[in-house]
Amino acid sequence: MQGEDAAGKSDVTDVFDHRRILEYLPHRYPLLLVDRVISLAADDAIHAVKAVSCNEQFFQGHFPGRPIMPGVLQIEALAQAAGILAVETLQLAGTGRLVLFMGIENAKFRAPVEPGHLLNLRVGFVQKRARVCKFHGKADIEGRVTCETQFTAMIAD
Repeated sequence: MQGEDAAGKSDVTDVFDHRRILEYLPHRYPLLLVDRVISLAADDAIHAVKAVSCNEQFFQGHFPGRPIMPGVLQIEALAQAAGILAVETLQLAGTGRLVLFMGIENAKFRAPVEPGHLLNLRVGFVQKRARVCKFHGKADIEGRVTCETQFTAMIAD
């Protein structure tokens, strides 16, 4: 988890704003689904957020009259948060290497995500290797879980 190095500095990274997220992820709007990183402990976990707006393009068709964020996009948001965690942990920023999805396991959807919600994205490592990482992700709104899954990603050149 969180600790201190020999100099007494915490290994928890400061909040990432929008500009820093763009340095870590190749995604751009409308598919960038992480708005802010609240906390990041390299080698451990990340807490990021997605502010769900009524202006999201997917709400036009999912569903008219009852807008609900698609579950696959919740998983994509978790994967993007995991990408930031992996880039920071494996020191990949500026290397041109990408973190790419390999698989999704045990995805469960618990509650709808609607416009106006602040979606918390909490992701941690299950297993970490130089080329392949496995993560556990959980999305929630004010502590109410909306989805959870395990997924695997590879580090590609």
